[in-house]
Amino acid sequence: QALGNGATPQSVLTVVKAVANRGVVPVVMSYWNPIEQFGIDAFAHELQQAGGAGVITPDLTIEEGQPWIAAAGGQDLAPIFLVAPSSTNERISRICQVTQGFVYAASTMGVTGARDRVSNLAPELVARVRASTDLPIAVGLGVSNGAQAAEIAKYADGVIVGSAFVTAANAGGVAGVRELARELAGGVHRAR
Repeated sequence: QALGNGATPQSVLTVVKAVANRGVVPVVMSYWNPIEQFGIDAFAHELQQAGGAGVITPDLTIEEGQPWIAAAGGQDLAPIFLVAPSSTNERISRICQVTQGFVYAASTMGVTGARDRVSNLAPELVARVRASTDLPIAVGLGVSNGAQAAEIAKYADGVIVGSAFVTAANAGGVAGVRELARELAGGVHRAR
């Protein structure tokens, strides 16, 4: 679940609880501002109580993230930071030292959203991250179909899909989301 675009922290916490109650481990992706506005410690506590496992914060740097890292740690939540193709090896190493759960490798520079193809920079980025950590590495930013998921699954531990699910939900509701999930899972299984 992502905060923003009309989703409030309270609505996200409701979704997290529903997902956790189905036996799935939920991770939230949020810009930093809604968490800060809600209250850092309060959000960490409420997320943990709802069954959340961590938060991906794409616009929060590790240098500015110390209050969140502390609050997340106090609630046994994973703070998940991003690495990008432009990240130096030193920066990747520093990010890997504070990230927990998994490392989010952004496949390309730019904003989120579905793309026609996954950047050819992603495999090299994953290799550089593997040199710094034993954590699983998940690749995202633009994944929208099973073929892309299969491509990523050949070299990464996970595939992150966001905007494509929003599009599927808007176009086809629950059935659209279900169909996209089947297509993506099929792509990953074919690659493995």
